[in-house]
Amino acid sequence: MANKSGIQSEAKVSTQHSKGMWKFFVYSFIGAFMFFVPVTISGKNSILLDHIVSYIQANASSAMPYYALLVIAAGAVYPFLSGKWKNSSVDVVFSIFKAIGLIVGIMLVFNIGPAWLFDPDMGPFLFNKLVIPVGLLVPIGAIFLALLVGYGLLEYIGILMRPIMRPVWKTPGRSAIDAVASFVGSYSLGLLITNRIYKEGKYTAKEAAIIATGFSTVSATFMVVVAKTLGLMDIWNTYFWITLIVTFLVTAVTVRIWPLSKIKDEYYEGSNPQPEVKVKGNLFAAAWKEAKETVADAPKLTDNIWLNIKDGLLMAMAILPSILSIGLLGLVLAEFTPIFDWIGYIFYPFTWALQLPDPMLVAKASSLGIAEMFLPAMLVTESALVVKFVIAVVSVSSIIFFSAVVPCIVSTEIPLTIPQLVVIWVQRVILTLIIVTPIAFLML
Repeated sequence: MANKSGIQSEAKVSTQHSKGMWKFFVYSFIGAFMFFVPVTISGKNSILLDHIVSYIQANASSAMPYYALLVIAAGAVYPFLSGKWKNSSVDVVFSIFKAIGLIVGIMLVFNIGPAWLFDPDMGPFLFNKLVIPVGLLVPIGAIFLALLVGYGLLEYIGILMRPIMRPVWKTPGRSAIDAVASFVGSYSLGLLITNRIYKEGKYTAKEAAIIATGFSTVSATFMVVVAKTLGLMDIWNTYFWITLIVTFLVTAVTVRIWPLSKIKDEYYEGSNPQPEVKVKGNLFAAAWKEAKETVADAPKLTDNIWLNIKDGLLMAMAILPSILSIGLLGLVLAEFTPIFDWIGYIFYPFTWALQLPDPMLVAKASSLGIAEMFLPAMLVTESALVVKFVIAVVSVSSIIFFSAVVPCIVSTEIPLTIPQLVVIWVQRVILTLIIVTPIAFLML
């Protein structure tokens, strides 16, 4: 009798789970539609998310600088109010940079400061082409990201990806969800998930390091900004999917070379090691079960959207001051010093051998990505389409940059040092150039 009751109870739970599965189809479809389906409105062909942001920018243009400055101010003050600025020496440095970003923002909005700051390719470019679009795209994109990643689609894909995760990327099948969430969502969210799972004993140190440096790149919404800056929105889907494929191919190589290959396969000290159990039986059935459980556990739509908007605003607060300080520093160094030319010589033999137009410019643009992922795009806005495409992919696939990702990784328990991160960045840039250049020549 007890067994019969248990079976009935399981059946009832399964039925309840199945009832809500319309969310899996409807919400996931809306999220995917907003990010991946181009629509022509007023003669402009782009994804709906881009249309929404463009509409707001066009119809509230006078308010935009003040909105951006408000977000920058909040981002500059937040580390000091929360006490996070004193967590580590890295936090101290980046908190100071954010305060400098606020000063630069005030100067630009209220037209105060030296003439070089107001050169169209300096402060105004940073503020109008990056700060304002990012300040809108990230919070608005977070709304639709909640639909794309919150209702079982990623879990479903993740289970189906399990058979290839270990042989290709040397990570457990469960990391497929983490990897795609990190790529489609955001590096901060991805690193938060990765660090938590590592501390729970579900990843080893090596697996956590691979995920942090191999998948936790900027979100799809940031990629829209790069594509808009370089005039690639007409080929948005091509750009997005090639970038995803190239990023994951590069990671398949970096996991097999130093320093990632030498990180110990040990679980977090004090954790309860939980190696992954293999999926038995039908993979599609297991994927569907996982999606059902995710939908059943998902918060209300309004709660989920609100949570994502808050995360989006916090991310915008973290990024905007850094763009204005570290981004401006990068531009100044690129314009008035040879430092990025020197770093660019690391990549010049590859850009020259790959026969890219203006190989030294491509090498220098690639080198700028270590400071801030948007900077490479800013250097090639007038270049040939093939150069724009290659740099757009490099800026995302290289993953490591000092204005945001490096402090995020260093603040986790994942055992990666700044010198290791710099080496991984160099490896990723070179590999991305080698992989994406032939693709760009073939497709464009």
